[in-house]
Amino acid sequence: MSIERCTCSISDTVNMLLNEIEMMDMPQKVAAINNVKRKLHAISPFANEPVDCVVWIPAANVTANEYNPNKVAPPEMELLEVSIVNDGYTQPIVTWAKDDAHEVVDGFHRSRVGKESKLVAQRIQGYLPVVEIRKEQQGKNDRIASTIRHNRARGKHQVDAMSEIVLELKNRNWTNKRIAKELGMDEDEILRLCQITGLEHLFTDHDFSRAWEASDSSPTDDFIELTDEVTDEMRAAVRTANTSDPNRVFHTHDKWECVKAGFYSSTVDGKTKEQCQHEYAAFLSDTRQFADALVKVFEQWPHSCEHYLTNVAMNRIAWLGQAAMCVARGIPSQFCSGFNLLTIEQQEAANQTALEALNSWLQARGMETLDMHSALSYGRQVEIY
Repeated sequence: MSIERCTCSISDTVNMLLNEIEMMDMPQKVAAINNVKRKLHAISPFANEPVDCVVWIPAANVTANEYNPNKVAPPEMELLEVSIVNDGYTQPIVTWAKDDAHEVVDGFHRSRVGKESKLVAQRIQGYLPVVEIRKEQQGKNDRIASTIRHNRARGKHQVDAMSEIVLELKNRNWTNKRIAKELGMDEDEILRLCQITGLEHLFTDHDFSRAWEASDSSPTDDFIELTDEVTDEMRAAVRTANTSDPNRVFHTHDKWECVKAGFYSSTVDGKTKEQCQHEYAAFLSDTRQFADALVKVFEQWPHSCEHYLTNVAMNRIAWLGQAAMCVARGIPSQFCSGFNLLTIEQQEAANQTALEALNSWLQARGMETLDMHSALSYGRQVEIY
C-alpha cells in the first residue's frame, strides 16, 4: 500500500473514532482520549520522553508530596494564577502513579491553582494535566531526586529545606557522592548542607572520611573543637549561605534545644504518620493553644530561637509552627505536612498567630518587625508546614 493510501485510511479511521468520542459524556470522553494518548505513546518514537503523553486526571486524584523544598510566597502564587488564567496550562504537572492517585513530583503550585482558582477550576472542569515520570524513577529516593532537579533547574530551592532533604537521603544510606550526583550538586555543597542541619551522624560518610585520612594528617587531639566562643575570623570561615547579615546570631548545634527535643526525628513512638499529621492539623487549628505553645518555645529554646529567628534566609513562620508543635505535642517537623489538612482560612489564622509571636520576640530584642510577606518570602522553605 502506498504512503498516500495508508495515510488516507488512517485518517478515515481517526475520523470515525473522533465522532464516536464526541458522542460520549465528559468522564467517558476524557478516559477515552487518555486511552488513545497512552496507546499512541506506547508506539511513539518518543516513548521514553514523559512529555510525549500528557493526560487529564481528576484534580482530587492529584496529591502533594511531603518533601518538596520549593515553596512560593503569596504574590508569586497570585502571579502564577494570573498566568494560568490568561495563558492556560502551558506546563503539565509531573507525577508518578500511586494506585488510583497521582503524587506530584514537580508542579505542586500549578496543581493548587487548578484546584483553588474558581476561574481555572471551572474552565478545566475538575481535571489537571499530568505527565508520569519514567517507571524506573518511581522509587521514593528517585522521586525526591527528580523533584530537586526540577527545582534547581529553575533556580528555586531553599537551603534549610534542602538540608532536610539531604538528611532524609542520608538516613536512607545514600552516600554524599550519590546525593551530589543525583541532585546536581558537588560534594562540598552536600557537606555544607550537613553542617547546616547540624546533626553529628551526618558527618560519618565513609567517602569523605577516606578523603580526610591522609597519611600526613595530624592526630585528632590537634583539632580544636568549635564552640560559641570563637573569633570573628573563625566564624566567618564557616558561615554558610545567606549568613553575612551582621544581626544574625549563631549557635553551634550542641546548643540547639530543638535537636535534643526531637525536632529532627523521623518517627514518633506509638503513632503512625497519618496520626501525627492529623494531630499537627488539630493543634494549628486552635490558635489559642498554638499561641501558648509559642511562648514556651521562646522560654525553653532560647538558643534555637536566636539561631533560627535571626536568619532572614529562612521562613521563620514555618519554623515557629514546627517548633511549637514539637514543644507542645512532641511531634517533630517531619510531619509538618499536616498543615495541608487545614482550610485556607485556618492556614491564614495560624500564620498570623506565628507572625504576631515573631514580631513580639523581635521587638523585645530591639529588632524591626516584619509583615507577612517578609516573614514568608526569604528562603521560602514552607509556609507554616
